[in-house]
Amino acid sequence: MKRWLYALPVAALVVVAGFGGWQMMRPSKGEFERISRDAPQHIFPLMDGSGEISFAPPPGGQPVVVNLFASWCAPCEAEHKYLVELGGKHPGQVYGILYKDKLEDGAAFLERMGNPYTQIGLDPNGRGGLDFGLTGVPETFVISADGQIILHIGGPLDEELVQKVSGALEAPR
Repeated sequence: MKRWLYALPVAALVVVAGFGGWQMMRPSKGEFERISRDAPQHIFPLMDGSGEISFAPPPGGQPVVVNLFASWCAPCEAEHKYLVELGGKHPGQVYGILYKDKLEDGAAFLERMGNPYTQIGLDPNGRGGLDFGLTGVPETFVISADGQIILHIGGPLDEELVQKVSGALEAPR
């Protein structure tokens, strides 16, 4: 008659494991943070052919946003209006990396959508993206003035994430 009491702990364990598995299968979309990880030492040739750029330390000695994008990436097109907004709010602090794309396709994309970037580096073979820890475009990184990645957002930006990026750029360090 009291055999069901023995099954109660097993049932509780199954429920907890099921809930944990369910949570692991649906992580928060669009957001991933790593605090105080060094920016990669990778050197990117500039899209306009005027030289090279690196983000360790970032150009201008101030916090910067680095957005990895591609012309073939539909979510990159969806987030672009937010990058334009971010570039207007933080002039000189938004940089792009054209990831695994042809120069002419990236130029046509920016001509059509607008160019929010201060400068754009090229990453035709994807090695620079790997150095950043890229899992897929678009991804956005905020790098502090001393060369630390202080915010990493995987996926397209939206209004809420733009506010988070702005906050990271404006935060005193």
